[in-house]
Amino acid sequence: MRIIGGRWRGTRLPVADSPGLRPTSDRVRETLFNWLGPMLPGARALDLFAGSGALGLEAVSRGAREALLVERDERLAGALDQAVAKLGAGDQVRVVRADALAFLAAPLHGRFDVVFLDPPFAAESWERVLGSLGPWLADDAWLYVESPAGAPVQAGPDWRLHRAGATRDARYALHRRRPRGRSG
Repeated sequence: MRIIGGRWRGTRLPVADSPGLRPTSDRVRETLFNWLGPMLPGARALDLFAGSGALGLEAVSRGAREALLVERDERLAGALDQAVAKLGAGDQVRVVRADALAFLAAPLHGRFDVVFLDPPFAAESWERVLGSLGPWLADDAWLYVESPAGAPVQAGPDWRLHRAGATRDARYALHRRRPRGRSG
């Protein structure tokens, strides 16, 4: 995996082999971060189901103030620790070894401006995670959701679709949190 933009552009990072791991492609990441560009400087990012860390690390490379990478697989979390060390990013990136749902049920680590939600497709965790995110979100948060191409995930009434796209294997969508008290 390589960082495709920002201060760490072109840096190759270790990725542990794990069944079901599908790092977000370079093309999709480039599109996503073009959409997010103006929102990233100074943002706090939460990368649930971090896997390769491609999304959270790319966010920090492109100006996010910090990222919290949540990964339950010990081998993947170890590779994330190596990547953070290689980048010298320990002051901005923290790896948490935890199941995403258990993590969201724990005490808050603050509110996040950008959340990346790309769970293993077979786990079908989107609905449960989306239902637990509320307290973790800044009022004007952004949410990236990646899902199987043939089964797009609806983010729910608290979100307004900003942009979406698809590849042969996945659908990706960026949503903006609706202002409180409005559903339209």
